[in-house]
Amino acid sequence: MRKVKDLTGPGITDHFGIGGTDLGVMEVAPDGRLVSVFGDTFEAAGVGGPGWRSPVVLFGDARTATAGIGWTGSIGPKPYAEQALPYQHDTIIHGRRVTTVLPTDLITIGNEMYLHVMVCEGIGNVHWTEIHRSTDNGESWQHTGATWPGDLHGGLFQMLTWGLGDDGWVYAFTTGFRRDQGLMLHRVPAQWIAEPAAWEGWGFRDGVWAWGNPPTIALTGAYGELCLRPLGGRWLLSFFDAGNYRIDVMNLDVPTTNLYEAPRETALHGTSWWRENHGRGRVAQLYGAYIVPGSTLDDLHLVVSQWNTKKNWPYKSMQFAGSAPAAR
Repeated sequence: MRKVKDLTGPGITDHFGIGGTDLGVMEVAPDGRLVSVFGDTFEAAGVGGPGWRSPVVLFGDARTATAGIGWTGSIGPKPYAEQALPYQHDTIIHGRRVTTVLPTDLITIGNEMYLHVMVCEGIGNVHWTEIHRSTDNGESWQHTGATWPGDLHGGLFQMLTWGLGDDGWVYAFTTGFRRDQGLMLHRVPAQWIAEPAAWEGWGFRDGVWAWGNPPTIALTGAYGELCLRPLGGRWLLSFFDAGNYRIDVMNLDVPTTNLYEAPRETALHGTSWWRENHGRGRVAQLYGAYIVPGSTLDDLHLVVSQWNTKKNWPYKSMQFAGSAPAAR
């Protein structure tokens, strides 16, 4: 993949009060705008200091997204990007210490948008997950009441990505936030996305895979951030393969495709800081991998994060472009 541009950082998002941030999962709102949700955000370039908030929402022009996303607005008094959800960092919520709330994915269904988040105490420790709804194109978000415990399915229902099928079902791959576990698959009727009891797993029992079985691991490994999107009559699944220190993309016939046999290619390779070469797809301390709306199979764009955990800069999101693996 080739690097298109940096999406956040000095000279790019300062006027939104965003110096350092990461993630940036994206979806098109009902009004056609691009909605992008970022994680832990700070006013200065880096991690720490004033203005800590998460999640944060920026808006862009979806028509020009694959040419290099440009931001047109944010939630909150203009131009400062306010925190999208009403809570305070490092406080007690429902008897648990919550340091931050991190987005994992969002989806548009009809005239509504849904945002899935992890309620965390530090990195990798998820107390619970929940869904928020927007009825005003991502300008504001309200809790739907849908929550799941952090230890559900052995901790494999924390990091989530979802996509809406033509059949009216929302399909979702999930894993844990510790980046040391495999993937599970679930589905829910789109109109009941905020009803936990309506969700069902894809599981192996009595020699066959079937819906309604307890979910079992569909792909072993050690995975982080995920992104599932229907695209060009296919389903693309991009993800941070933490076990192999890279970002991979799969091209699926359907979400229930055997993931061990699906076409899979490495989009970006992790590397050391002194061997970085973004033009050749080598990125130090990379993670994320969210598909940009407007992508095609031949022109696939991904939002990729980078965090130098020793120096705390770079701490930013970037846009890369390439192509999806060919279907077989």
